Amino acid sequence: MRLSNLGFGASSLGGVFHDIREQEGIEAVHVAVDNGINFIDVSPYYGHLKAETVLGKALKDIPRDKYYLSTKVGRYGKDGVNLWDYSAERVTRSVYESMERLHIDYIDLINVHDVEFQADREGGLQKIVDETLPALTKLRDEGIVRHVGITDLQPENLRWVIEHSPEGTVESVLCFCHYSLNDELLLDYLPFFEERGIGVVNASPFSMGLLSSRGAPGWHPAPEALKDACRKAAEHCAAKGYPIEKLAVQYSTNLNPRIATTLFSSANPKNVLKNIAYVNEPIDEQLVNEVQQIIGDQMRVRWKNT
Repeated sequence: MRLSNLGFGASSLGGVFHDIREQEGIEAVHVAVDNGINFIDVSPYYGHLKAETVLGKALKDIPRDKYYLSTKVGRYGKDGVNLWDYSAERVTRSVYESMERLHIDYIDLINVHDVEFQADREGGLQKIVDETLPALTKLRDEGIVRHVGITDLQPENLRWVIEHSPEGTVESVLCFCHYSLNDELLLDYLPFFEERGIGVVNASPFSMGLLSSRGAPGWHPAPEALKDACRKAAEHCAAKGYPIEKLAVQYSTNLNPRIATTLFSSANPKNVLKNIAYVNEPIDEQLVNEVQQIIGDQMRVRWKNT
């Protein structure tokens, strides 16, 4: 797959960050594809099926050859309760359920969603290797899905699964919040992925709201010191008349061709156009240095996924 360097993350369609107007979200998908974005990522977990449902309505009117679509298995939710099930039976059924919601007859990339949530369960990450991935590669052999990948906040988990799986099982990884203005940890793992021919998808250039004028949402798992440093960085950018959102998305998309695409998420068509415009403008590298100096010892500070 040859992906646009900016990809559309459809989590916002599920109201993950704030409530959305459905028709506006559908329009945001159309605007993204009409303006050159060819990779769309979603999950049944986002909005507990809502994101896939809204995205499916949008995709009805878009030719199938205009986009690559990624969705996920393993992480779900119902009635406001988060659920996890990485069993072969459940992930296989999940693929077909997603295709029905999305109104498509094949999935370009199927991902095991946030493998770290299996790490502390019976069987640990070995279950991903022994049960989850074989179920998905079987669907790949049958042509139901085209490619198989894994996602996680913690890149060391991605590496472990790849090291313990047969060669060619995992074709791509999606890691979020580790190639952004405040965290470049993903760079340490690129040689490992490249040696194995594994494509790399980066997600959340805004670090789930840390790098935004609005600031991190209340549920954000980052420690307070990191939140405070990013708040000061945002204020510095604002004083320069250069929104930190602009610098953040430029940084994640323009400076490293080794990363196939970077996902951002918005259910607002105007914000979609704004981010596309940002990517096509030159980045202020001096401001990057200033921001990273402000973040200082909070660079690469880790947090636990939730």
